[in-house]
Amino acid sequence: MRFRAAGRRTVGLADLGPLAQLRAGRLGRRIPQLLVGLWLYGFAMAMFIRSGLGLDPWDVFHSGLQRMLGWSFGTVVIVVGFAVLLLWIPLRQWPGLGTVANAVVIGIATDATLAIIPPATNWPAAWALLIGGLVVNGLAGGLYIGSQLGPGPRDGLMTGLTRRTGWSLRVVRTGLELSVLAIGWLLGGAVGIGTVAYALAIGPLVQFFLPLVTVSLDVPDRDAPGDDVLTAEGH
Repeated sequence: MRFRAAGRRTVGLADLGPLAQLRAGRLGRRIPQLLVGLWLYGFAMAMFIRSGLGLDPWDVFHSGLQRMLGWSFGTVVIVVGFAVLLLWIPLRQWPGLGTVANAVVIGIATDATLAIIPPATNWPAAWALLIGGLVVNGLAGGLYIGSQLGPGPRDGLMTGLTRRTGWSLRVVRTGLELSVLAIGWLLGGAVGIGTVAYALAIGPLVQFFLPLVTVSLDVPDRDAPGDDVLTAEGH
C-alpha cells in the first residue's frame, strides 16, 4: 500500500522482511510509535469490554476462552498471540520486532486498563466507551502498522495462508474471522452490536489514520502485496 513516493523514499507500507525492517532506519521514531500504538490498542480493547456491547471477532474468541479458563483477558490475548505465531512455522514466515511486541504489549495494556476503567452502568456510558474505543483503536492500528516493524500474529497468519494456499485474501480473512467468532460465541464470548460496529467502522478508521502516521522509509519504491489486510485488523 503506497500513499505517495519520491525517489527511493517510500511514504507508505513497504514490503520488508524482519531484518530489513530494522535496517530501514528511523528506529528512534518507529519503536516508540509501535509501543504507543500497541498500548493504545490494548486500551481500546478494554474500552470495548467495559462497554458491554460486544467485541470484534478475535476478542469474542478471547473472551470465550477467558470464560472457560478463568484467566485474565490480557493473559488470554498473549497466549493466543504466541499460539498463532506457532502456526507461522509451516507457513515459513518470520516475525518482526513489532510482531513479538504485539503478542505481549496489547495483553498487558488491556489488563492494566481494565483495572482502572469500571464497567458501564448505563447506555450513554456504554456507547461512549464503544465509540471512543473505535476511534482509539483506529488510531492505534494506524500507529503500530505505520511503524513498519511487522504485522501482528493474526494478520500475519492471514497473509501467510493467502500466500501458501493461493486463496484470495478476502476468503482467508472471512474464513478465519467467522471461525474464531463462531468458536468464541459457542464458548460464551461477548457478541453484540459492538461486534457489528467494529466490523463496519474499523477499516475506514484505520484507513483514515494510517497515511497520517506512517513513517517513510528509505527503501526501493514498490507496492507491498498483502499489506491491505492490515487496514482492517490490528492485532
